[in-house]
Amino acid sequence: MVCCLALAANAVLGHIPLNEYHLAEPDAPQYYVSYSPSPRAGRDNSLERVTAVRQVMRGRGVDAYIVPTADPHNSAYIAPAHARREWLSGLRGSSGTVLVTETLALVWTDARYFTQFENEVNMTVFTLMRQGIDVSIQNWLVQNMPPYSVVGVDHTTYTRSSWNSLQNALTQVNVTLEATTDNLVDIARAAIGEPAPAIPNNPLIPLNVSFTGRRSSEKIAELLAQLPARGVSALVLTALDDVAYTLNIRGSDIPYNPVFFSYLVLRSDLQAPNNVILFWGNGVLPANITEHLSSEGTQIRVRPYDAIFTYLADMANELPIGSTVWLSQDGSHAIYSAVETNGTLNILATLNSPVALMKCIKNEVELKGFRSAHVKDGIAVVRAFRWLEEQVAAGANITEMDLSDKLQELRYEEEDSHGPSFSTIAGAGENGAMIHYSPSREGVQKVIRKEDMVLVDSGGQYKDGTTDLTRTRHMSASPTPEERRAFTLVMKGQIQLATTVFPRGTVGHTLESFARKYLWDVGLTYGHGTGHGIGHFLNVHEGPSWILSGPSATDPGLAAGMIMSNEPGYYEVGHYGIRHEDVVEIIVMNNSSDHPLAKGMVGDFGGIGALGFYTISLAPHQTACLNVSLLTDFEIEYLNDYHARVLATLGPVLKARELDDDYAWLERECAPIRSAAIGKSAPFLLVVFVSLWSYVSM
Repeated sequence: MVCCLALAANAVLGHIPLNEYHLAEPDAPQYYVSYSPSPRAGRDNSLERVTAVRQVMRGRGVDAYIVPTADPHNSAYIAPAHARREWLSGLRGSSGTVLVTETLALVWTDARYFTQFENEVNMTVFTLMRQGIDVSIQNWLVQNMPPYSVVGVDHTTYTRSSWNSLQNALTQVNVTLEATTDNLVDIARAAIGEPAPAIPNNPLIPLNVSFTGRRSSEKIAELLAQLPARGVSALVLTALDDVAYTLNIRGSDIPYNPVFFSYLVLRSDLQAPNNVILFWGNGVLPANITEHLSSEGTQIRVRPYDAIFTYLADMANELPIGSTVWLSQDGSHAIYSAVETNGTLNILATLNSPVALMKCIKNEVELKGFRSAHVKDGIAVVRAFRWLEEQVAAGANITEMDLSDKLQELRYEEEDSHGPSFSTIAGAGENGAMIHYSPSREGVQKVIRKEDMVLVDSGGQYKDGTTDLTRTRHMSASPTPEERRAFTLVMKGQIQLATTVFPRGTVGHTLESFARKYLWDVGLTYGHGTGHGIGHFLNVHEGPSWILSGPSATDPGLAAGMIMSNEPGYYEVGHYGIRHEDVVEIIVMNNSSDHPLAKGMVGDFGGIGALGFYTISLAPHQTACLNVSLLTDFEIEYLNDYHARVLATLGPVLKARELDDDYAWLERECAPIRSAAIGKSAPFLLVVFVSLWSYVSM
C-alpha cells in the first residue's frame, strides 16, 4: 500500500481510507464488520452536519473546533466509532483534519487526496487547505482567531507533542486551547439522529509461539528489565499494536488491523501478577485467552478499558514523589494529563516506545512466516489477475469492486487467512491517479475497460505475516507511449532502490531519492513516501522506520530483520496512475548474500555493517508494458531473475492444486525479456546466420 506520508510531510499522517468494510465469507473468520460512516453519507447533508457541530460549539463557548483523523491511541488506522472527520466532511481519505468556526469549515489534507477532495466533498461548505502548500492549521489559527477566543479539541485525539505545540502558539496571541472532555462531533451526531457507532470490543485471537517466535512472558521480562535501567517506576503502552505484540494476542476492533482497544501498564514497584495490568473490555478475559497467557507463563491483572484514566491518577498518588513514568510521544494529551494529576511525578517521554523498537526487527520465526505469507498471497494475486484479464478480454462487465471482491475471495482460500490488510485500491484509468482511491459499492460502478491502465494495491492478513503488493497492468498490454515511459521509469526506480547497498543504521529518507531519480531526470515525481514498515500479523503501516522524502524524527535507522515496502509511483491526474510495490526484507550484505551486488562486495563500511534489500513479494510485473530500450542490461537481468524465482516458487503450488490455467498465465507473464540491443540486432543476426548456413551447405 502506498506509503502514508505525503511528499511535503515530515511526520506520520495517515492510514487506510475508510469506506466500506464488508462481511467475510461465511466460512471465514468474522474479521471485519459492515460499516458506512452514515446512512446518508454524501455531499447533500454536509451543511446540516456542520450546522449541528456549530450549535454544540455555541453551547460550550467554543469558537473553533478541531476534528482530526485520530483515535485515543494515535492509531494509523481508526475504527468507525472514531471516523468523525469523515462523517463531517465526506472525505474518505486516510489523512485530514477539519476545522469548524462560526463561518468557515476548512479541511487540511495532503497531496494524495487533493483530487479525491473535489470528487467527494461539498465545496460550497468546505474549503480545501493543501498541506505543504497552504498555511498550516496552527498558523491559520494564530493568524485568524481573535484574542480571548477558545479553540477546542478532544484531548484523547491529540498527542501531547501536538497539544504543546499548538497551545504554545495560541498562548502567544491570547487564544485558549481547551480540552473538551466530551467530543463535540459525537454530541452533534446524536442531536441529528446519526449517533456514532459504539467502540468495538470483538473477540480476541491468541497467537501462539509457532507464529510469534517468542513467548509473551519473554517480551514482558525484557520490558520490565528496562524500567530500573531507565530509572522509571512504570511504563504505559498506549499504541494498540504495541499491546497486541507484547501479549501475543490479536483482535479485530479496527477494520483490516488485528488489534483490540486496550492499554497496558508495566510497573517495577509491584510484584507479579500485579505488575502487568491490561485495560480491556469490561475487565474480564475469556477463558481461551487466559489459557493462552498461562501457557506462555504470563500473569496479568485485567481492568475495564475505560478505567485507565482513573488508574493513572491513582498511581500518581501511590508512587513516591519524584517517581518517573515512561510514555512515548504517541500517548494522548489525556493520558499525559492523567499521569500529571497531582504534579508529583516526572514523565520520561521518548520518541518511540520500547515495544515499537522491539517489534520492528523481526525474529527468525516471524521472517519465515512473512516469506510463507507472501507465497500464499502471490497465489491469490496471480489467480485474480488471470481471472480479471480473461474476463475483460471476453467483454464481461467487471467493475473495480468486482476485482476487490475477487482478491478477497481468493485470499480467504489460503491457510490462516484473516482477510485483507487494508481496503483494496483498485483504480482503473483516471481512478488510478487518485493515490489512495478505493472503490465503493455506492453510486455508479466503474467498469474496467480493455484500454484501461489498472492500478491494484492490495494485501492480506495471515497469522504468519502481513502482505502489501501493488501491480499496475494494462488490460490489453498496449499502453500509450506516455504510459509506457512512466511505467518503465517507475520500474527503474523500484529496481534502483531494491538493489541499493547501504550502511547499517542509515535512516530511510537518505535512500528515497534512489527511487525517484529516473522520474526526476525527466521532471516528474510523485506525492507520497516510498516505503513503510510492515507489522507481523499487525498493522500494514508500522513505524518507526520509513523511507520518505524528508526526515522522520522517530526513525531509528535501518537494521537487518526489518520488513519494509518499496513503492515508487507516478500519477497523471485525470488519466492514469502507476505504482510498483514489493515488500522487502533487510538482509546483511556480504559475498554470499542472495543479492545482485553480493559478488562485488569488498567491505562492510569500515565495520559498521552493510545491508541490502531482498524482495519477498511474489507476483509478476507486466513486462509487456515496459519500454525495454530504457532499461539497462542489469535491470533486465534483475527482472528476469525475479520472474524466474516467482515462477519457480508459485508454479509448483499451482500445479499441485491443478490450477492449470493459472499456471499457464503465470508462465507467460514470467517469460524472460531481451535487451533492446539484442532485439534490434536480431534481423542482422538472422541474415548472418542464413549466409553462414548457405556457405556451410555449399
